[in-house]
Amino acid sequence: MNDYLGSPERRGLMAATGPGGLGLAGGVLSNIRVAQAPALTGAPPEVDRLSVQVVTDSYHHLFLASGAFGEVGVQHWGRPSTTDEPRTLQNEWGLALHLVSARGAQTRRVLVDFGFTSHTLNNNLELLGIEPAKFDAMLLSHGHYDHFGGMVGFLAAHKETLKPGLPFYLGGEECFCSRETGPANAPSNFGTLDRKAIAEAGLQVLLAERPSLLEDHGFTTGYIPLASFEKPAQPSRMKIGLAPDGSGCAPEGLPAEKRELFMVTDDFQHEHATCYNVKGKGLVVMTSCGHRGIVNSVRGAIKVSGISKVHAILGGFHLMPMTQDYVQSTVAALKEFDPDYLIPMHCTGTPFYELAKQELPGRVLLSSTGARYSFGA
Repeated sequence: MNDYLGSPERRGLMAATGPGGLGLAGGVLSNIRVAQAPALTGAPPEVDRLSVQVVTDSYHHLFLASGAFGEVGVQHWGRPSTTDEPRTLQNEWGLALHLVSARGAQTRRVLVDFGFTSHTLNNNLELLGIEPAKFDAMLLSHGHYDHFGGMVGFLAAHKETLKPGLPFYLGGEECFCSRETGPANAPSNFGTLDRKAIAEAGLQVLLAERPSLLEDHGFTTGYIPLASFEKPAQPSRMKIGLAPDGSGCAPEGLPAEKRELFMVTDDFQHEHATCYNVKGKGLVVMTSCGHRGIVNSVRGAIKVSGISKVHAILGGFHLMPMTQDYVQSTVAALKEFDPDYLIPMHCTGTPFYELAKQELPGRVLLSSTGARYSFGA
């Protein structure tokens, strides 16, 4: 993987697709702007405060109380209104998070992932009072439909109000590959990230295959090495190549060993975790699904940042389909990081939540669609 990222061929390709240049689809959709995200070199930036709001997830626990959970401020979205137009937050299999970081007088707002449908995403953004016009960036954690499915409808509804050239961070060209799931003899289409919608919205695609700065406030891990007992969870299959309409992934943007293949079992080399260094607290590490492994993701964040103190780990840990022994090993490995807080979401599963509460009492929060978690002063 290091040879892939650092090869002269790859560096040349990225130089040719710098700001204002052609996308990897080249002559097909030449108005997609692709560049490398700014590299993380040295210590990551430090923020005074970070809030993470769950825009879309599978559950909404109506009666959870707001307040302080140790050092974390927790605000839950209240009861739905039944006057005028009855509306409430929608839940679905997918994840979307809204991050707001502050450093001095600077504020950055980032949308991470888009959930499964735009109906849910747009509904929840409006009810939560989150304004897409204020976004400073968007980020896609990996190329699965339950994380980008809401993107096209979101862009259709909001592209006129988004900031011009809004940065859109991706973990690599593999995000664009068409994917399928299910048995090979009866596959199910699992969608394709829409290049045309991205181009029409005028987004600036920033590839974050290496550890990268996220709008000068956070960072992404880039490629996550498989360093623990964990293996890629429930891999889909991705199709290599571009379709006549320009959809799909360009082979030259993939690792050399994949370029000549047609269908590849997904190893999620393009998945990255989103991280912040909160002043006086340590790292907040977010995985939207954690297919590369939640332990591997946290190790990656520690390695690239040089910061060993882990304040919070949150997001999808992809332990729902795993055996009890695997879940127990995961909890044991996470305990070694001595995190202050765990906030499991999405694909993590109840067995992990129950075991983690026993092993890390007072540190595990029950998440809910609409909840906002505040870290730092």
